[in-house]
Amino acid sequence: MTTEDRCITHLDIDNFIVAVECLKNSNFKNKPLIVGGAGERAIVAVCSQEAEKCGVHSSMPMRLAKRLCPEAIILRADVEGYSRYSREVTEIVAETVPSFEKSSIDGFYIDLSGLERFVGCSALLNDLKIKILDATGLSATFALATNKLICRVAANEVKPDGEIQIPAGGERCFIAPLAVEKLPGLGGRSARILYQMGVEKIRTVSLLPLAGLYRLFGDNGVEIWRRANGIDHSPVVPYREHKSISAERTFDQDTINVGLLQAALTHMAEDVAFHLRQQNKLAGCVAVKLRYTNFETASEKRIIPFTSSDSQLAKTAIELLARLFERRMLVRVLSIRFSQLVPGHRQIDMFSDPHSFVSISEAVDSVKRRFGPQYIRSGRSLFVTKAEHISPRL
Repeated sequence: MTTEDRCITHLDIDNFIVAVECLKNSNFKNKPLIVGGAGERAIVAVCSQEAEKCGVHSSMPMRLAKRLCPEAIILRADVEGYSRYSREVTEIVAETVPSFEKSSIDGFYIDLSGLERFVGCSALLNDLKIKILDATGLSATFALATNKLICRVAANEVKPDGEIQIPAGGERCFIAPLAVEKLPGLGGRSARILYQMGVEKIRTVSLLPLAGLYRLFGDNGVEIWRRANGIDHSPVVPYREHKSISAERTFDQDTINVGLLQAALTHMAEDVAFHLRQQNKLAGCVAVKLRYTNFETASEKRIIPFTSSDSQLAKTAIELLARLFERRMLVRVLSIRFSQLVPGHRQIDMFSDPHSFVSISEAVDSVKRRFGPQYIRSGRSLFVTKAEHISPRL
């Protein structure tokens, strides 16, 4: 199948978090709504369109947002509720389409190549939108194109509750008149450099010499040029719930020391969470397993709000350990597994962790990336020595 024969869809739930809050309380509809953290250093996670009209945007300090929009309703995030709705929508998508990739907690890429002659892609997607709306009350937008890049950009252009189809051969014409900051993968720094050069539209980027973009941005300059020309060959990667990442520790001596078990589990949780964040993944399920000295095993798992936060994942793991370790029998092997992995940025952890803690954690991650995760640790895992560093397994 050639690229021109592909039929790729980006399906996105409209303003997902705000929409969920409005479903929980209908009085929030059509009002300025801000969802974020509490405290002096809290920031805005998401906001409604009414709040955006006042100048509020995500990642803005909450203090400034309140000054810009004093009548706004401020809410603490309900991560558990957002995760529940995300899973419900995912189940509906899985029941309706043959193959899909979950790109975030509220977004999906769907490969419908070859279905046009049988059912019609647009008809199927409209049916899917109706199913989601009937089951959850959430509206969705979809865009059809020959690649993931174009349908993602197109969906953003027709929100909310929109639909659009970009025909094969029309990719470059569609994307050309848009502002450069709408090009996926173009960071704020790169956009500023282009604006300083007088480059404001994607059309101009597509006409720049490839060698010049390479000199400016390195390897990323080549990718910027390809995207500006509407080129994207990346496949839709089928979503599988069983994907997981895990770590295991076999003790030199079988132990009944609860402190040692908790420290080892915390160490593993922090290491595996670090690898999750490096892959831009969030986990929706935590499992802990013990193997006793007589080789019997016991395990517990818990569905959780999607996160990659050290503190949230380690806390859940310790709670599962407390439920498991009731027999007070010597433990030989301890393992942890994070599953139900979905793509997602660490931004969601600002719902559950204070902004200051997230900032510190991001600094710790920077050190780990540079020198290795074994060289910086939390005080909660001090029972485990550096020589006992544990490598997560995919």
